[in-house]
Order: sequence, then C-alpha cells, then structure tokens
Amino acid sequence: MPATQRLRDGAWRVVELLTTPVVPADYLDVIAPLRNPTVLRARIEAVRPETAKAVTLELRPGRGWQSHEPGQYVRLGVDVDGVRLWRAYSVSSRAGRPDGRFTVTVNAVEGGAVSSYLLTQARKGMIVHLDLPTGDFVLPAQRPAKTLFVTAGSGITPVMGMLRSALHELSDVVVVHSARTADDVVFGAELRALAADGRIRLIERHTRADGRLKPAKLADLVPDLFERETWACGPGELLDDLQQHWADAGAAERLHVERFRPTVLVAGDGGTVTFAKSGLVVEAPAGTSILDAGEAAGQLMKSGCRMGICFKCVLPMREGIVRDMRDGTITTATEVDGDNVLIQTCVSAAAGPCRLDA
Repeated sequence: MPATQRLRDGAWRVVELLTTPVVPADYLDVIAPLRNPTVLRARIEAVRPETAKAVTLELRPGRGWQSHEPGQYVRLGVDVDGVRLWRAYSVSSRAGRPDGRFTVTVNAVEGGAVSSYLLTQARKGMIVHLDLPTGDFVLPAQRPAKTLFVTAGSGITPVMGMLRSALHELSDVVVVHSARTADDVVFGAELRALAADGRIRLIERHTRADGRLKPAKLADLVPDLFERETWACGPGELLDDLQQHWADAGAAERLHVERFRPTVLVAGDGGTVTFAKSGLVVEAPAGTSILDAGEAAGQLMKSGCRMGICFKCVLPMREGIVRDMRDGTITTATEVDGDNVLIQTCVSAAAGPCRLDA
C-alpha cells in the first residue's frame, strides 16, 4: 500500500475514534442522502406533467435499491406539514433502465394530502423516502396468447409499466381504459400511438359522455372476454363488479386485480408496540423511545449511537404510527400486501399502536 494511502487511512481511523459512536461516514448521509443502503431514499430527477391532474416523477434511487418487475408498485414517504406520509404508487416506466432510474405517475386524489403535494410541490432535486418494489400484479413468465387490460383513472399506471416493458412479447392485446374525458387519459398520446401502429387494440371510455364502465358493456366491447388473461386496476367499485362478473362466468382464475386500501392513522401520545417475531407486546408511553421501551421489557434490540445518526437501530414497522422525538415528525405505515416502513427505534416514540417486524 502506498505511504500516502496508509497515512490517509490512519488519519481516517483517528477521526473515527474521536467521533465514536458517530463515525464520519454517518455525517455523509446529510450531504449524500442516497449513499446509505439501510435507509432507502430517492432523488427526483425530473417532473413531467401528464394531464392537468397527473404528474410523472423520474426517480434516482439510492444504494440498496432493487429493480422492479413490470406491474409492481413502490411506496413513497413524503414529509407534508411535519408528517411523513407513505403512499403506494405503481412504477410506470419499463423495467431495467440502463440509467437505473424509474418513474411513478401520481394522479391527484380529491382530499389526498400526498398526491396534491406532489402534483404542486414536487421539484427536481427533492429527496423522498422509498420502499423496495413489491406486489404480484405482474405478467407470468409464460406470456399469455391473448391479453386484456381493464383500467380506470390512475389504474393505467401499472399497465403502462407492463406495456413499456413487455409489449414486444405479447401478440394480442386489448386495452380498455376509462377516464372522465379524453384529456384526462393519462398516457393518452402514447396509448393512441400504440393503437395507431396496430400494437394494441385501444377502447377508450369517457365517463362524462359514456357513463361508468359496466361488465355487461365490457362483454359487448370485447366478445372473447373470458378467453383472455385479464389484468384490471382502478376504483374499488369497478374491481368489485369485474370480480363478480368473472366469478359468475366461472373464469375467476383468469382475472388479476390490483387495488390499494389507504388507511388513515391519527397520531396520539404513546401506544402499544408489538414485536411480531418474538410475540412481545409492550406499552410504550409518550416520550419513551421504542428502543428503550423494548429493552426494558426484555426485547433484544440492535442499537448504536442512540441519537438517530448511525441507523444501526433501524427496524421495519409493518403498520402503525410513530413520532420522531427530535422534531415531532409523524411516520405512518399501513399494511398493504405486506409492506413495511423502516423506522429508527432510538428516536421514535409510539404515537399509537405499532407492529414491528422484529
């Protein structure tokens, strides 16, 4: 090893000793937020309007990211008025981009805190929190001979991810999409171009003029409906109707649906913390960290600096609500197909019932 390298390494070790338990590498997270593989974040690299009420965010994920399968979704954590809110968004870009980036497309939801915030406030350079991609709303390895996609509103986003990734492997594709008007169709220009090129058969339904899409009408639009492997994503009422229609026809196994069930959590003071793997249940009062409450009850807990910098105490919260003891920030997690949110137990206090994957 060259003398200069030995000198540099020695100096670094001295600095580490002087700053233990917080090492210099920990401070790099402040200026390089994507470097820490334990706490996954992403930087917004571009913001592209799709419609008056929809925007696509191009994200560059940090270390620890794993590429998605077409059709899967990720959860974004966004700080809105001091509360960290998590929402699930389907990945709308093709899988395996050479630059490592991916996109999510956000449709404004009436009264939606996160969607409204991202639609109006998202900017290049903004940092958001991130979970790994998940979900089983995906195409099978053996591509079907005939495919049908039925979507409404923002339900087109996972389907667009599938089309952008695998359309060249699908031979007979019908897309039925419902939106309020033609201008409200997210990815409308791209879908119409695919139809004009003969790569898909596109059926647009505009509810302002045509009314809500009903399964009986769908059978008229697509006569070979039950011969097709079908993926559907959209409002719950539509999906309920489709599932009943497919079940009545004895074709339930050919219908795959994607639905999100948002849960509203209200922050309080203190709460019950359940450690799922050990089965231990702890009452954690306000002002007491989950780390301290768990250790006091005999739960084996990882820890390091105990001041929220080194991230050695991080645990997945499968569902619940916690308050950051440093600044009062609220973080929530709702159970959606087994998702969880990473929290720092040394600086997080229960703000309601919590269930940790530990």
